Amino acid sequence: MSLEIERKFLVRSDAYKPEAFRQSEIRQGYIASGNGRTVRVRIKNDKGFLTIKGPSADGGLSRYEWEHEIPLHEARELMLLCEPGIVHKTRYEVRAGELIFEIDEFYGDNEGLVIAEIELPSADTPFTTPAWLGTEVTGNRKYYNAQLRKNPYKSW
Repeated sequence: MSLEIERKFLVRSDAYKPEAFRQSEIRQGYIASGNGRTVRVRIKNDKGFLTIKGPSADGGLSRYEWEHEIPLHEARELMLLCEPGIVHKTRYEVRAGELIFEIDEFYGDNEGLVIAEIELPSADTPFTTPAWLGTEVTGNRKYYNAQLRKNPYKSW
């Protein structure tokens, strides 16, 4: 079983952009979402992925995650089966010592929202806190991508 342990934060400024060592365009949709479980299809640059996530535990800090790369043409076909509301974002990756922050800048109905996530090997792993990192929103469901497609940032 693959357990994802991550913390999520709002971002104060775009000072992370020059620190980024990688940037990706992502479009993702949800084939199924409910009761904290999701089946997601993602197109990241020129690759496709299918991801299954279980309900959050530990106040939103951890959850089961299974992800598998699939052919791009299959990901495009599966996007046609998704529930309404495709999430579009650019992901920037920034090193923080041995760890990596993934910073998502959202577009469309979520324009203006920027969220940083850091995946941890254990819940108590310390990490560097860059100056551009803002308020922690770990466990706040309204910041989950599956929720942003239903209740986008522009409607808050």
